[in-house]
Amino acid sequence: MHEEQTSDMLNGICCHFQNTMYVIFKMMGFYTEVERTTHRGRIDIIIKTTDYNAMEIKLDGSADEALRQIHEKGYAEPYRKDGRKVFLVGVNFSSDTKGVEEWTVEE
Repeated sequence: MHEEQTSDMLNGICCHFQNTMYVIFKMMGFYTEVERTTHRGRIDIIIKTTDYNAMEIKLDGSADEALRQIHEKGYAEPYRKDGRKVFLVGVNFSSDTKGVEEWTVEE
């Protein structure tokens, strides 16, 4: 398999996990956005409850890597002005097990 085909396949799997998370949170009644554009990139998922949850998803990476991206890109900054708590959520999905391998949350 060519490198480009492998990359496309992995992006498709990651998109599947992202869409699944979107549907779950929407069905729970939460305001949810995916691929929210900021001036420094796109955050995978924003979930608005009584607080904000900025979620970054990695595939076969690490939850820490996902959190690092949220910090480096400043994804949560626009939501801090609202006065609500902002939780940063890093999630890593495994392409082998087809599920969540690890997650980490910080306020």
